[in-house]
Amino acid sequence: MSDIRIATFNVNSVKSRLPVLDVWLASGGAPDILCLQETKCRDEEFPAAFFEERGYKCVFKGMKSYNGVAVISRKMPDEFEFGIRDGEEAGHEESENARVLFARFGKLSLLNTYVPQGKEIDNPDYPYKLRFIGRIRKLIERKCSPEDILLWVGDLNVAPTDIDVTNPKNKKNHVCFHEDVKKALADAMEWGLVDIFRQHLPSDGEYTFWDYRIKNSLERNIGWRIDHILGTKAAAEKCSGVAVERQLRAMEKPSDHTAVTATFSF
Repeated sequence: MSDIRIATFNVNSVKSRLPVLDVWLASGGAPDILCLQETKCRDEEFPAAFFEERGYKCVFKGMKSYNGVAVISRKMPDEFEFGIRDGEEAGHEESENARVLFARFGKLSLLNTYVPQGKEIDNPDYPYKLRFIGRIRKLIERKCSPEDILLWVGDLNVAPTDIDVTNPKNKKNHVCFHEDVKKALADAMEWGLVDIFRQHLPSDGEYTFWDYRIKNSLERNIGWRIDHILGTKAAAEKCSGVAVERQLRAMEKPSDHTAVTATFSF
């Protein structure tokens, strides 16, 4: 067995974040598999050559200016598929293809998602977000069994508990912290998923997103944990550690998120 580093990173525009990725991918902590969300570029504009020059293979699906998912890996996945593909939510197929990427690497199944943010509680996007999370559970049920080695990673736009956000009392009606959205994620996880991040980093103050609009949010550690590494027990048992790559958020022109890396022995 050998250690494999698997990371999730909402880059908030992959082309804008190439200087940050250049430094990180040249470091000793570079991931072997990198799951990106919110790449914000059409497929013909995706910077595949940038990653290929650094020894990676790329699979990706994007849209102009918003959405977009990619898996960047040392080896090409054995198979991959975009979208939820359940025939529901007509009219959302294009955006869902740029939000959901399922890939297999040998015995490892990897689901990379960018869950809709939801906008406001009274906006139609919020009930759609709740349905989206439920449909992801059904997708997992179709693809895997709880005994498989499965990871579900990405920007899930849900902070599941009070320690996952600064000042939780002020955010009860936020679309990423409302009881309904927390229940939707919990219901999806009941299929057989555990919070691998929290197994290794159980303390409060461990965030992955610091809002640009709040002055010095990173330095003051005013943040959210909405980027996740979830997995089956079989996957969790193979994880030796999780790290929040805060240094990426501190670089010049960063994403408002940072990457989370987990190390596995497969």
